[in-house]
Amino acid sequence: MKRPADSAEASPSHDAAEEVGADSAKKAKTEDAGPEIVFVLGGPGAGKGTQCARITQAFGHHHLSAGDLLREERARPGSERGKIIEQCIVEGKIVPSEVTVGLIQAAMESLGWNGAKYLIDGFPRNAENLDSWNKCLADKVRVKFCLFLECAEACMEARLIERGKSSGRSDDNVESIRKRFHTFVEESMPIVEKLEAQGLVRRVGADRTVTEVWESVQALFAPPEDLARGASAPPS
Repeated sequence: MKRPADSAEASPSHDAAEEVGADSAKKAKTEDAGPEIVFVLGGPGAGKGTQCARITQAFGHHHLSAGDLLREERARPGSERGKIIEQCIVEGKIVPSEVTVGLIQAAMESLGWNGAKYLIDGFPRNAENLDSWNKCLADKVRVKFCLFLECAEACMEARLIERGKSSGRSDDNVESIRKRFHTFVEESMPIVEKLEAQGLVRRVGADRTVTEVWESVQALFAPPEDLARGASAPPS
């Protein structure tokens, strides 16, 4: 017969085993639930790409820029979708949602699905984008939140004009930039407001220096104890 002390000592081990089992089950469930998504929205020139690069380096997310995926498809020789994309971008219009969602899904499947973490930069931009996303992917992924970089138009325009001197992008000119601003206000801001009503939006002021914006952004991704230790300091 076991002594009472033996029984008492056995209980913590049993409890610990149960906790480990619960943690393992929770981890397995998370990894089987598809990728974790953070949408990144903000006007043209708000600094989405810059902050996404830092998040990727500090926290291990994959960065998918809807705009980059569309530009890559536009540049692919003989692509009919590429012709549609080129016309939409030059005119400051939104590309058909089924094209964008298809490119995003294909990129995630290529890079890794279950348990992966993705920043989807510049999407969803309008109601059609969001409807298409919900129809195709809502039950396959986990949307954690939407990072919204707020920035004054004058600041964004100055940044884009400066970028246009070396980017070679056909939409980095004053006429196209202002069309894009108008499109963002008319079509994208209602999406930000809709996501905000669902408690998903995290707003960060983006008309500051890159380092100042990063200090606010990293706080949304890093556990408080990591921030206290400086474990997620801005990448050099």
